[in-house]
Amino acid sequence: MLSRTADHLFWMARYMERAENTARMLDVTLKALLLPQSEESATRSQRAVLDISELGQAFSERYDALTPENVLRFMVTDADNPSSILRCLQAARENARAVRGAITTESWETINHTWLEFGNRLADNGWLQDPNALFEWVKFRSHLSRGVTLGTALQDGAFYFTQLGTFLERADNTARILDVRFVSGGRETGTVSAAQLDDFYYWTSILSSVSALEIYRQVYRDVLAPERVVELLILNPSMPRSLLASLDGVVTNLAMLTTQNSMECERYAGKLRAELLFSDIRDVLDQGLHEYLTQFLARMYVLGNKISTTFLLPTTV
Repeated sequence: MLSRTADHLFWMARYMERAENTARMLDVTLKALLLPQSEESATRSQRAVLDISELGQAFSERYDALTPENVLRFMVTDADNPSSILRCLQAARENARAVRGAITTESWETINHTWLEFGNRLADNGWLQDPNALFEWVKFRSHLSRGVTLGTALQDGAFYFTQLGTFLERADNTARILDVRFVSGGRETGTVSAAQLDDFYYWTSILSSVSALEIYRQVYRDVLAPERVVELLILNPSMPRSLLASLDGVVTNLAMLTTQNSMECERYAGKLRAELLFSDIRDVLDQGLHEYLTQFLARMYVLGNKISTTFLLPTTV
């Protein structure tokens, strides 16, 4: 497969996943703002959404005040924000169009219709009256896109590059959710108390942002404990959005794309997965969650670059 084709497929999947992840974060943040809290806490929660994508400075340059409406506009419809839902869906559609012959008709129609319908939903700013409905729609369209791919695509190189992009983006986002929300909540060490009332909502919001609240109850069948939330989202291979499950997906799809020049890339990904597979939650917390996740994100950046230089166009992630 041509590197250019692989690159478009890889980024098509990443941008669809990124749009969904952004919708998840905004949805949970808006709901959290409805809870009784101080003005400082509400500001910190909104700032966390920007910090997840490292967009705090870009937002400050474009908007005078940190308000819910400004954050929504910046993260949903701002064409100058490369991580806004608008730009992500546009980029997914353009990458899909560039490789129209490498994806199924159903996949193309799903992504193309998503982009066209999204524009209609933004008309006259009506979405601001019920942004949660828009976020649910974005999540549904992302789920539909993945389902159509799984149900209609030949499992060849094109399929594996699409899957690779999805899992790499998912691992990065889950780590950012844990890291930024952890620090924004004023908890910079691994040991966290859940005794306070606001802790329950704090950790519940983290689980909700990755659709893991029901999974948590099925796995632990106990009161919500911060250490178990961290364990579920980092080390549980059965949790679809955990770091370990995401790295499992990366390693599996890299193995299907192996070439004479891919050994170093596969070795690096395998090492990251092995470290997660044989880690214990006590080791993570002893190191400090923020430090652990910062290191993980740095390694994911390196892995993304290795994938790019090995298989795709020679650009950095």
